[in-house]
Amino acid sequence: MRKTARYASLAVSGLLALSSLTACANDAASSSSSGGKGDGKGTKVKIMVGGLDKVIYMPAMLTQRLGYFDSEGLDVELLSEPAGVQAETALVSGQVQGAVGFYDHTLDLQTKGKAVESVVQFSHAPGEVEVVASKKAGDIGSPKDFKGRKLGVTGLGSSTDFLTKYLAVKNGVDVSEFTPVAVGAGPTFIAALQQGSIDAGMTTDPTVATILDKKAGKILLDMRTPEGSQEALGGPYPSSSLYMQTDWVNGHKETVQKLANAFVKTLKWMAGHSASEIAAKMPADYSQGDKALYAEAIKSTLPMFTKDGVMPANGPETVEKVLKAFNPNIKNAEVDLKKTYTTEFVEAAK
Repeated sequence: MRKTARYASLAVSGLLALSSLTACANDAASSSSSGGKGDGKGTKVKIMVGGLDKVIYMPAMLTQRLGYFDSEGLDVELLSEPAGVQAETALVSGQVQGAVGFYDHTLDLQTKGKAVESVVQFSHAPGEVEVVASKKAGDIGSPKDFKGRKLGVTGLGSSTDFLTKYLAVKNGVDVSEFTPVAVGAGPTFIAALQQGSIDAGMTTDPTVATILDKKAGKILLDMRTPEGSQEALGGPYPSSSLYMQTDWVNGHKETVQKLANAFVKTLKWMAGHSASEIAAKMPADYSQGDKALYAEAIKSTLPMFTKDGVMPANGPETVEKVLKAFNPNIKNAEVDLKKTYTTEFVEAAK
């Protein structure tokens, strides 16, 4: 089973590399803020995002486009990797000061001796969708049918991998009974679905909107809303966030406060504007030539976002329950949830 996953991953590695390079090229033109006065002398911060063009991580680029980093006197460089697990790696290795990715990584890292905490919680739902290839829609009606299937995730060890495993275990399928396949997002995910490299998979908008538009797949589970999260996972599931190493946060509180100020302004701005207005602020290439479809993708995902950056009540407990269901490292460990997030900075920003 592991060999199959490795070979399947290799089969799409070329596409993944091309997609990553293309994304970096697209992001490069507008990935740095000017530091307030356009002089480049603002406080420098590097943030790695697990896919800058993913709607679930939209607050990162939108904050820059709205000029809120600049107004706080920050010179923020946004970098992009196709999967959240790669953003995590960049953070713990010291390549960047912050990561925009799923909150659940903070729990996983704590069991590995790494102190990392969410400082701004963008969401209270995963924003993820499990889609089934159109050709397999008659055979896969629920996670109970995952047995023997090839299931797409952004990367092995990513949050899509975590959630896929949980949904399987919750529905009586052991993690050894299906094959996770790393296919990234966007064109590589869609190609894998169309070519039969995967039978189903977990992804986000705008990939979901494109899949439906191309009739390449159908929605099996929709976790873009708090209601969808409750149904699939049993509670709110805080996902996309800005998380940082705790030591760095404690040593740079002024800078972290400025980041929190900027992101909370963005979340409030999002809550007061339409999907079309938000889409108009984003880089033109994010719409991939279809502005209406991109706006629809944003509209479908907007319910997942918080309005104030505060960790939702009982959210950490839901995440811990999900991870303990399949992750032996967490199942057998005592996780101190209070050390995985802080509301100090978003409370001050309000």
